[in-house]
Amino acid sequence: MIQPADRLSLVSEYYFSRKLKEVAQLNAEGRDIISLAIGSPDMPPSEATIEKLCEVARQPGAHGYQPTQGTPELRQAMAGFYRRWYGVDVDAKSELLPLIGSKEGILHITLALANPGDAVLVPNPGYPTYTSLSKILGARVVNYNLREDNGWQPDFDELEQMDLSGVKLMWTNYPNMPTGAPARRETYERLVDFARRHNIVVVNDNPYSFILNRERPLSIMQVEGAKDCCIELNSMSKSHNMPGWRVGMCVSNAQLVQWILKVQSNIESGTFRGIQLAAAEAYNNDAAWHREYNVEVYARRRRLAEQIMDVLGCTYDPTQVGMFLWGHIPDVYNNVEELTERVLHQSRVFITPGFIFGSNGERYIRISLCAKEEKIQQALERIKATTL
Repeated sequence: MIQPADRLSLVSEYYFSRKLKEVAQLNAEGRDIISLAIGSPDMPPSEATIEKLCEVARQPGAHGYQPTQGTPELRQAMAGFYRRWYGVDVDAKSELLPLIGSKEGILHITLALANPGDAVLVPNPGYPTYTSLSKILGARVVNYNLREDNGWQPDFDELEQMDLSGVKLMWTNYPNMPTGAPARRETYERLVDFARRHNIVVVNDNPYSFILNRERPLSIMQVEGAKDCCIELNSMSKSHNMPGWRVGMCVSNAQLVQWILKVQSNIESGTFRGIQLAAAEAYNNDAAWHREYNVEVYARRRRLAEQIMDVLGCTYDPTQVGMFLWGHIPDVYNNVEELTERVLHQSRVFITPGFIFGSNGERYIRISLCAKEEKIQQALERIKATTL
């Protein structure tokens, strides 16, 4: 009998892939579930971005294969984005690489830098893909703790006491998902120092730096020497309302970028030219656009999400940023799924249980802000009306 590869036994189907089937079935039964679970921006890209896509798509010569490493226009726009918003100079030809999203970047970076059996440091709680792709590729996952009492920042004293032999990569994610912990310059500086001293490549996943951030966004690349030992992933999914377009990038030194490109060029054949040139146009969005779509809209939604947390008796840090709200559940519940399943089946609202992000998330829930205010208000009223 045909059997799957052994690596499939190391992972399970992605939580949202599995749970959305259940939600779809409930909707088919007329239950009308409101989803406040997934972080998929529901607003459009800028009008200029859409116009550029249409313009290029009408050009007869635009539909052939494109360079794997991206068009010059896209690379220049990405470098300009880092210079304009982060104050970081990046060589467009050698120090950045366009990606079809950060998730693919996680795959390519791991393939480029970690042999089977090598160790990778993964945050707990953290984005599940850091763990699942590492396992699929044969890397050894070593969790490091993020805790609420430490602001969900790495505990560097604890890290120094860990067995770091064989560790090749360290995944970090600030502003943090799922906890909403803001990026801190001090954390970035300590990560660069840690990477340098232990000969580890730190990969900072940075798609949320514009969301609910009224100040200049931070990048680990702002720290002196970061390019020598760090890679930063950045994505247009959140900051430019383009999750389905699958456009991201990684930034590092020329050698690391070349190694990642070597993997990428054997897997991909380049993104459609229309998407690349439209993405380059999107990087020209002005501060007013980002303020409206990345700050003001999410701020209004966030106030409603806080009310949901209050009704559920959850506590949360009001300084959180990003497109989610992370809250600690009351002690009356034996586990987080007891709460989220009641909310799903009694209030008909789908919210995310924190255990999917790791054991340190087992007493937390996450509410997505990627729904219209009317929908979040409706979810709030449903939860208020339901005895939980």
